[in-house]
Amino acid sequence: MSAEATNPEAHPEARPELRRRGRTRLDLRRLGRAALLGPTSRDRLPDAIGHVAEAHRAHHPDADLSILRRAYLLAETSHRGQMRKSGEPYITHPLAVTLILAELGAETTTLTASLLHDTVEDTDVTLDQVRAEFGDEVCFIVDGVTKVEKIDYGAAAEPETFRKMLVATGNDVRVMSIKLADRLHNMRTLGVMRPEKQARIAKVTRDVLIPLAERLGVQALKTELEDLVFAILHPEEYESTRALIAAHAGERDPLPAIADSVRGVLREAGIAAEVQVRPRHFVSVHRIARTRGELRGSDFGRILVLVGENADCYAVLGELHTCFTPVVSEFKDFIATPKFNLYQSLHTAVATPEGYVAEVIVRTRQMHRVAEAGVVALGNPYATATPDAATDPDEERVDPTRPGWLSRLLDWQQSAPDPDTFWTVLRAELAQDREITVFRADGGTLGLPAGASCIDAAYAQHGAAAHGCIGARVNGRLTSLSSPLSDGDTVQLLLAQDASSGPAVEWLDHARTPAARIAISSWLEAHPDRAMAPTSAARAPLSVVGARGGGGNAVADLPDATVRLAGCCTPVPPDAVAGFLVRGGAVTVHRIHCAAVAQMRAVGRTSVAVHWRATADCRVTLRAESFGRPHLLADLTEAIAREGVEVVSATVEPPVEQRVRHSYTLQLPDAAGLPALMRAMRDVPGVYDVSRV
Repeated sequence: MSAEATNPEAHPEARPELRRRGRTRLDLRRLGRAALLGPTSRDRLPDAIGHVAEAHRAHHPDADLSILRRAYLLAETSHRGQMRKSGEPYITHPLAVTLILAELGAETTTLTASLLHDTVEDTDVTLDQVRAEFGDEVCFIVDGVTKVEKIDYGAAAEPETFRKMLVATGNDVRVMSIKLADRLHNMRTLGVMRPEKQARIAKVTRDVLIPLAERLGVQALKTELEDLVFAILHPEEYESTRALIAAHAGERDPLPAIADSVRGVLREAGIAAEVQVRPRHFVSVHRIARTRGELRGSDFGRILVLVGENADCYAVLGELHTCFTPVVSEFKDFIATPKFNLYQSLHTAVATPEGYVAEVIVRTRQMHRVAEAGVVALGNPYATATPDAATDPDEERVDPTRPGWLSRLLDWQQSAPDPDTFWTVLRAELAQDREITVFRADGGTLGLPAGASCIDAAYAQHGAAAHGCIGARVNGRLTSLSSPLSDGDTVQLLLAQDASSGPAVEWLDHARTPAARIAISSWLEAHPDRAMAPTSAARAPLSVVGARGGGGNAVADLPDATVRLAGCCTPVPPDAVAGFLVRGGAVTVHRIHCAAVAQMRAVGRTSVAVHWRATADCRVTLRAESFGRPHLLADLTEAIAREGVEVVSATVEPPVEQRVRHSYTLQLPDAAGLPALMRAMRDVPGVYDVSRV
């Protein structure tokens, strides 16, 4: 174990109850900072299991420590004789991992599994032995973090190990808690490995483990992992950031004075609060420097205000914005709208009379614990599970803490049997750093990554049946499948009744979730004729033309005048109509409410009285708006024919974003049948609107 993981030196701690007990509590952030700033002596680990027990009791005073001692005895015995690459006894590694989790407040079962997490993988201990000695819960977690055999999987061992681990995490989030702590200790002691291996491990940590830590809300581990990866993969930028921090350490820091001012304001307002200055970690300083250029003293940290109740958070915010000048653009309320990784806080920034701008975070102490430790702070999420669910390792347990992104990941990984595909898509999925929630038409919800489209919602809700999706209504309005969704949208997905319907190649351009992309790609591979079909936009409009008429059964009170029904409003009996004399001596007939009537009168066109003949037949032009699908034109013309209507002409425009417009000029035997005809056309699957032109 590295000195950074075991150094028992005292650090000031914000928790007064720990100071009263006189206990030294390790500060993981400062230990990680020490690991980055330089090596220290590798002293022998003092009574390690006692130190773990002490850290555990600080969070769980009534914990039964006997199981921890038994787990330590089995781990120490089974690993005896094994050495790490650093030359230390191997037992120092599970002890360090367990200490990290104990400091975060993990419960006893997690710590027990952590002590044993490498026994099945690296020693002769079997899962059956672990189950017999420590029970099914510990056995399940140990199995979840155990790597698959490289001799069986070869180059696919690493992605398959992560697949196995993620599936286990779907049943028990404590599996990933141990993996993150395991990777943190390995990263702290990575200096003994070859540079190329350091870079490989750091890249996997950056692409997979750090996003997982972010999603599980374990910020204490995530920030230190970021700094360690930063030092390995970007040494020059790391050194410049380190120089910035070192230079700042020798200057006057304005944040303590600002924190004192905040304490005074809150004291006068009668708000009980604890105010701390939180230094930024290396990567945070680097990001701020890239964004703001030259840094000022207040940019190297933030002020943290801890209170007792949610209402106190808003009271603190009100006092801060009253007594200081708020920077409105910096305000964010993550209490009313928590992040998808359990994070809750109020963020703001205030300007002082001296011209400094200080970022302030306001949260309750419980929010702070969850913000630092994430799912680890939730303890045992299965404590209220039924005994049968807790003791049956083959039955999937419903995890009340399972977030939407993890459920999506567990769904799509089943469709990615190829390890390379799984590994590539996993990294792409974890690169999505924000999540939205949309509401289904049936009242349920869907969790999707930010930027997801209606296509993603279709596959998230309907699975393979989404191949037949032909459109969507978002917040009650028809929209294309490519339309992006926003947080809080209500989406209703429209599915075709035709079993032969399938996705278009263009859907891949708008699908953001792995589940949608894998499903679309699989369908297109199974239907190469559809995948290679030319795009519909390249087709010219399709026209079907029959005998054309003129004025239908409209008659003008002007002898020998040619009568024409206006194409802009296509009047039919018994519409109220108006006629106007145009060039060539013809009379055009409009519906009385047509916009063209006012224009004709405005330009001085001669008005001509018109009326309908006694005959009931009429001619009308209808426009059908629909989603593209096979056989749509045939189904529409069949519906028209069933109503006994003659098609004079038809035009089909090329599809645009899966939507098609059809225009039909029709000869009806009886104008009274027009409403029934329009209803019949609307009933054709895929047609969402029919109107008179």
